[in-house]
Amino acid sequence: MLKEFKEFVMDMAVGIIIGAAFGKIVSSLVEDVIMPPLGQLIGKINFSEFFLSLDGKTYESLEAARNAHAAKVNYGIFLNTVINFLIVAFTVFLVVQQVNRWTKKPAPAAVPTTKECPQCAMTIPIAAKRCGDCTAQLV
Repeated sequence: MLKEFKEFVMDMAVGIIIGAAFGKIVSSLVEDVIMPPLGQLIGKINFSEFFLSLDGKTYESLEAARNAHAAKVNYGIFLNTVINFLIVAFTVFLVVQQVNRWTKKPAPAAVPTTKECPQCAMTIPIAAKRCGDCTAQLV
């Protein structure tokens, strides 16, 4: 049991390290590859710049609102994060699906082809109606 626990901890550590690195790759994919063309298609929009000012004032950009220390809701960044999550979730789904295909499934239980004669205890075929050794009639 201790050996299995050590293997589990090592597998988990490797998974966390790879997951962190993969998260950075996916974040870059969303922010640098997917969202810019999507913004261009919609009308030259940068989704990460979408925000809602809570103090009632209008700001030119998210940076201007940050510099003014304005209270704001950054729903564009949230949108990027949701897309990031969906890509990670879909990728993990594909990886788990593939790993499940690779894992060995237990072989189905073999159907018995022989039985014992109740009279002499010799092995005989399942379909036998009479024992070949003691010639007893089988039910």
